Amino acid sequence: MRIVKEHDERKNEIIDTASHIFAQKGYDKTSVNDILNAIGIAKGTFYHYFKSKEEVLDAVITKATELIVERVEAVADNSGLAPEGKLLGVFMAMRIENQMEEGFLEEMHRPENALMHQKSLVSIIAVLTPILTQIVTEGIEKGVFHSEYPEQYMQIFLASATTLFDDGIFQVEPEKQEMLFLALISLLEKMLGVESGSFQKKASEYFD
Repeated sequence: MRIVKEHDERKNEIIDTASHIFAQKGYDKTSVNDILNAIGIAKGTFYHYFKSKEEVLDAVITKATELIVERVEAVADNSGLAPEGKLLGVFMAMRIENQMEEGFLEEMHRPENALMHQKSLVSIIAVLTPILTQIVTEGIEKGVFHSEYPEQYMQIFLASATTLFDDGIFQVEPEKQEMLFLALISLLEKMLGVESGSFQKKASEYFD
């Protein structure tokens, strides 16, 4: 057990250090040697855990995505919430700015860090789609939602939401963000076959 713990601790140390350096220097400008020197380990130790710098990046993004998943699953598993409440709660739980390495999100949005940015968006859509699909399916079974394509609609909605509200892709003026968000919620209502405006009041609380 001690060996496993030491293995996990060293691997997490590499991931956390890489995340910090990526936030400071950017992914492209960070070398494996930068990570080695910051930790004080040999190159062989690094390659025992990771095959490349890109593989470390994947681990950094996975860890960041897990922050979202942890919050989202807490909402999805809340038996006290109706499907509508779960769905909106999930979207509101997706914001992770305060839990990320300072500068990581800002650095990720730079053009030279396009790979880091792309991988992050793909990861978020991939892990959240099944959770949202489960909520929608629950709503369909309870007669609350009516949708022929729950999984596909959730993929479309997530792809739209994550890109439109991503400052690294679109620069939406603050005063227009609320209208854009409410428009997406209106689209969601249509996707799920619910009465128009049924999500609007709860959604507007996002900006309170």
